[in-house]
Amino acid sequence: MASKKTNIMILGSGGREHVLGWKLKQSPSCGKLYFAPGNGGTAQLGENLKIDPDKVTTKVVDEIDYFCRHNDVSMIIIGPEDPLAQGMADRLAREGRTIFGPVAAAARLEGDKAWAKQMMRAASIPTAEAKVVDNYEAAVTYIESREGGMVVKAAGLAKGKGVYVCDNAQEALAAVEDIMVKKIFGEAGDQVIIEEKLQGQELSVLALVDGKNIYVLEPAQDHKQAYEGDKGPNTGGMGAYTPTPLATDELLRMVERHILVPTVDVLKRDGIEFKGVLYAGLMLTPAGPKVLEFNVRFGDPEVQAMMMRLKGDLVQIIKATAEGKLDTVDISWDKRCCCCVVMASGGYPGEYQKGKVIKGLKEAAAMEGVEIFHAGTKLSDGEILTNGGRVLNVCAMGKDLKEAQAKANAACKVIQFSGAQYRKDIGFRVMK
Repeated sequence: MASKKTNIMILGSGGREHVLGWKLKQSPSCGKLYFAPGNGGTAQLGENLKIDPDKVTTKVVDEIDYFCRHNDVSMIIIGPEDPLAQGMADRLAREGRTIFGPVAAAARLEGDKAWAKQMMRAASIPTAEAKVVDNYEAAVTYIESREGGMVVKAAGLAKGKGVYVCDNAQEALAAVEDIMVKKIFGEAGDQVIIEEKLQGQELSVLALVDGKNIYVLEPAQDHKQAYEGDKGPNTGGMGAYTPTPLATDELLRMVERHILVPTVDVLKRDGIEFKGVLYAGLMLTPAGPKVLEFNVRFGDPEVQAMMMRLKGDLVQIIKATAEGKLDTVDISWDKRCCCCVVMASGGYPGEYQKGKVIKGLKEAAAMEGVEIFHAGTKLSDGEILTNGGRVLNVCAMGKDLKEAQAKANAACKVIQFSGAQYRKDIGFRVMK
């Protein structure tokens, strides 16, 4: 008798959710896919629902729970950080239902950077020296007492944009004014963290954690700055590639031993079981890897490049993670390289317009080794329109990074919408 297929709901509307749906669909055990709310790309994989999970209200939780019970949905994947930090995983847990994403107590690692800093200090996890400040005057006094570069962060969730890398005190003061006085990130800026500015290459190390087992996924390198050559303001991410020559076996063993294991252990000591994705954003300093920040979900756009290379049944991998059985699944990787380039709306990460018609998607997707994942799009009267800052994730496979980058850039050139901007240099830091 054939085993029953699993109907799955994915919460979120970005490129991360589209690529997860794309990968899940390849599993023989994947049944119907539902996205809440999804985007123009996810609509072609399954059904988009008019549910916005960003605000974890009783009404939203009840809507999701009701839909899942009445449509035989037994797996819920929580994509973005906001609903995780607000306790979506806790509130949707039911007997016989697989929830992928950590509980609220574990999601504090990302949702409360000040708390995460204290936790890292307590567990002797290598990280940048920092001061947590909860009023503007104290922040100004501290900055004026420092010399050289600093990094200023909103302590709460700011959709990847609440980080200012400052070369001097003047820039740091302007950052604090943005965050604490102008409140451009809302309540996320009630506290700020002022860190030493670390030097080195950045690396994204993501691991699946099932409460006791840790499986380190293939590392990637993200590109946060808006413009080529790592210039301009920080964004949610303008592109990524994997694998990276920065991640040697020795380095990954060090990261697992000194960062990932102590993090899971210190949470466990506090009675918090971590299940889901633990993402360590690292700076590879001359003194070794140091944690810039933790995330508690798949990185976006790192996961797009990772899923292109992942070999294995994602439905079974997610079930095993949720059930504490990671050691029972097979995970391997395509040896080729994947480069993911983000096409964004003109003006992003500042103000931008929506509703621009996107052309050339079919032509680009027909190119060898290319897949396109939608981030900020919507389907309207048969046309795909822009509907966000980061619009598309153009992914390409190649025998090496140079080939993958060239293919991704060639595909981006074929896609057109008014004001489109993207970086053509994803991967440049290791290609020099």
